[in-house]
Amino acid sequence: MQTTVESTGPLERRLDVAVPVAQIEGEVEKRLARLAKTVKVPGFRPGKVPIKMIAQQYGPQVRTDVISDAVQKSFNDVVREQNLRIAGQPRIESKPGEASSEALEFSAVFEVYPDVKVPDIHSIRIERPQVVVTPEDLDRTLLVLRKQRATYDAVTRGVVKGDKLLVDFTGTIDGTEFPGGQARDFAITLGEGKMLPEFEAALLDARAGDTKVFALTFPADYHGKEVAGKTAQFSLTVKQVTEPRLPELDTAFATAFGIKSGRVDDLRAEVGANLNFELRRKLDAVVKEQAMKGLREGAELTLPRSLVELEAVQLMRRMVVNLQQQGMKNEDIKLTPDLFRPQAEDRVALGLILAEIVRREKLQARPEQVKAMVAETAQTYEQPEAVVRWHYEKPERLQEFESAALERNVVDWVLGQAQVVDKPMTFETLMEPARA
Repeated sequence: MQTTVESTGPLERRLDVAVPVAQIEGEVEKRLARLAKTVKVPGFRPGKVPIKMIAQQYGPQVRTDVISDAVQKSFNDVVREQNLRIAGQPRIESKPGEASSEALEFSAVFEVYPDVKVPDIHSIRIERPQVVVTPEDLDRTLLVLRKQRATYDAVTRGVVKGDKLLVDFTGTIDGTEFPGGQARDFAITLGEGKMLPEFEAALLDARAGDTKVFALTFPADYHGKEVAGKTAQFSLTVKQVTEPRLPELDTAFATAFGIKSGRVDDLRAEVGANLNFELRRKLDAVVKEQAMKGLREGAELTLPRSLVELEAVQLMRRMVVNLQQQGMKNEDIKLTPDLFRPQAEDRVALGLILAEIVRREKLQARPEQVKAMVAETAQTYEQPEAVVRWHYEKPERLQEFESAALERNVVDWVLGQAQVVDKPMTFETLMEPARA
């Protein structure tokens, strides 16, 4: 068997394979002979089926298998001998031109992993938030919890922010109603921001029974393209106005949130622990994002097209599943891998960069790290020990934690060398930067 490897691009290689026909035919005869001993054919006892009949029925498939195995063996041998790092799956092709009577010629086209030039870590700048959970943060969170359990009482006064309204409305553009511009018994909580600002502004001071007529211009980038940038006329009737009544922060409230003692102080302690847990996760995410961005922007590498295509297809499939779970019909899902290619390129590049750093710096995930991460996650469940046991029952259930531990090792390695600047900020600004 003859083989040659040719570079056809920065990462692409072509392996030409010439397999002697005599070798192929010899192996085909051996496999057919073995098959004849076990195959069952009506009218013949096992092992007594004529070899010619076996060849007629099974010969083409056996020959295809022998050729495939020969090409794959040759490919594996060359990969091992030349220490090639294969990216993706090889593409097997028949060589063009006249077929040889002495050898079958094939080509395996594949890509190798690129050399990765890791950036100068000292040039990466990372702003590390310095945040503590304050009593005010606890009060704000408890207020949110109280609002979630609010009851509403009807009022006759004018509408103020925080009130819940029940309305009917009709919208027209150039005198014609448009899709989505009409509703009956539509609930709106003023100040939530779910409606356009002009819509909410028209409701201020309105009372139950009032009718409002107002104009509204949709933003040019409005998600409803058929009305984006256009001005609509709305006629709206307020049917009901209710104001929220918050539950007291007392024993009943604390008990409703699972505090067995019913003490408000214990509820505050529980909420504080949860906020600190979320704070740690957010801090890790913010620092990690900056570290990964610095690595991605500063590294130099050529991306294997096969890996990018595979990642784009996987991203598309995940999105299709998400849309299906949201109730979208298959025929309405118009997605192609091209839509996900930029994201796929970033993900593949970052994966290659991380793999190079982990290999070079020996930053593999340690068992104790993985165990600690599993235990931390398990604490958010009612039976932590059962959750830990479940994850360790099958190795594949630990993959997510192993990846997270590996990434944390890389981030810590970056932080040890990068320009890290501590940046004081409030808990609210860190968790909800758009609102702060």
